[in-house]
Amino acid sequence: MFIAEKKSQITDYRGKRNRGKIKGRIVDINALLEVQSLLGDESRARDLLIEHLHKIQDKYGYLSAAHLVALASEMKLAPTEVYEVASFYHSFDVVKENDNAPPALTVRVCESVSCEMAGAEELISALESSLGKGVRVQRVSCVGRCDKAPVAVVGQNTIDQASSDSVKVAVDGGRLTQPMPENSIDFDAYRASGGYQLYDKLLAGEISGDAIVAALEGTALRGLGGAGFPVGIKWGILRDQPLPRIVAVNIDEGEPGTFKDRFYMLSDPHRMLEGMLIAARVTDSGDCYIYVRDEYPSVLENLRIAVEDLQNKSGYDLPKIELRRGAGSYMCGEESALIESIEGKRGMPRLRPPYLAQVGLFGYPTLEHNCETLFWIRDVIEKGGAWFDSQGRNGRKGLRSFSVSGRVKNPGVHLAPAGITIRELIDEFCGGMLDGHEFYGYFPGGASGGILPASLSDIPLDFDTLQAYGCFIGSAGVIVLSDQDSARQLALNSMKFFAHESCGQCTPCRVGTGKAVGLMETGDWNVDLLNDLSTVMMDASICGLGQAAPNPMLSVIKYFPQELGLEENQ
Repeated sequence: MFIAEKKSQITDYRGKRNRGKIKGRIVDINALLEVQSLLGDESRARDLLIEHLHKIQDKYGYLSAAHLVALASEMKLAPTEVYEVASFYHSFDVVKENDNAPPALTVRVCESVSCEMAGAEELISALESSLGKGVRVQRVSCVGRCDKAPVAVVGQNTIDQASSDSVKVAVDGGRLTQPMPENSIDFDAYRASGGYQLYDKLLAGEISGDAIVAALEGTALRGLGGAGFPVGIKWGILRDQPLPRIVAVNIDEGEPGTFKDRFYMLSDPHRMLEGMLIAARVTDSGDCYIYVRDEYPSVLENLRIAVEDLQNKSGYDLPKIELRRGAGSYMCGEESALIESIEGKRGMPRLRPPYLAQVGLFGYPTLEHNCETLFWIRDVIEKGGAWFDSQGRNGRKGLRSFSVSGRVKNPGVHLAPAGITIRELIDEFCGGMLDGHEFYGYFPGGASGGILPASLSDIPLDFDTLQAYGCFIGSAGVIVLSDQDSARQLALNSMKFFAHESCGQCTPCRVGTGKAVGLMETGDWNVDLLNDLSTVMMDASICGLGQAAPNPMLSVIKYFPQELGLEENQ
């Protein structure tokens, strides 16, 4: 009915520039009407391009050339601009004109570090040989369920510890959809346990923004997305910037080995939302944007419910809160690339200065935080900085949420003292090593954090403690290796991930990661050439991806020479 009504209203379906001259592709009427039906009365603002691309992808399973041209016409953008954004992100299946559409069903299998260790290659081979021609098996990067490896995704049905049999059940229509978490704390339960009382005090003037900033500056709380910038200092910097200001929340953890944000956003989303509101109030910021990775549909839905409850039940005069859906790019975990993506662009990092606190989202000063950083604001202020700092161990301060996967009995998110050693973490929190596995090494900070051998198991795990060993903790994604694993092979897995996820903006990263993969796939590593290549990548890459990508490879050369046949040269 909608399409029939619209057809009578349309007189010209051709793409036109402002000068009135016909340029580019003819807009297909049916595609245009379908796009208009999907978008309805929603805004056609430029920053909603990715959101609208998702609508088309969700409806039809892919992005056809006709739909991309129609969307460009509807949003008054050049078709090339729409195409370059759609083709940048891995979540979008862009089908060129005259090409066949993808199969109706796609089975995505994670092939990143933890899943490879758990048998992803064998699973992929079994599925490729057993599933019918109407099903596509696709290798994908980390989907954030490393503690449940190997993982397959059928549509939005996630199959943990997947086998070919369990995947076939989902393909055949079995009910394997992951339910919303029953133990998630909703608005009423959060309010009943003291939630939003700190925000109430801030609104009432019972506690000042100056006092909150001073309290944060006096604690060890740092940015928990990986960079580790002190929170209080960050808030103070933003308060010195001109109005208006914006808050952006980063829930795009794509680092292989990291899944803590998913855990917290599924269990206690209002604690983060309160931290976000406090941050916005203290820094006198207006709009709040929450960016959630596309691989986390349950997180996105849980946050939608939480935000709606907050808007409908709290009675607060809230700032605008917008949820934005990522589109499958690891790069968007980098703060400036995330800002670009929220603006509806390719997720490519910006050159700095200026910094986001000066020129951020839509050109305004922006406070960008990982969601876990905001999650701890209430506890740190209510219980005091001394409480938080006293949680550390081995001379360190505070708490860390360790995402632990690999060869341990109890993988998962473990809240432990900052400065705990890997031995202590495995024995006290993870139930020890799996039976039949001997501790061999570990990634202390996800795929980019390097690899350390078992002989270096007494290093405190925290910010600033691992750099001397060529590693870093990042977002504390710990992957535990046993004597049945190969550090060399897992370093290659990591480099393939970085080559796949490189945005391509700078030559050292774009070319360097691919070149490194080729060199690492040879029987004998050319160590001198790999070292030279690493130096160029680390010194000349624009952002952390290219700068950190060599870490696992360099770790193998330094700490696992026996795997390269280099014992005599060390």
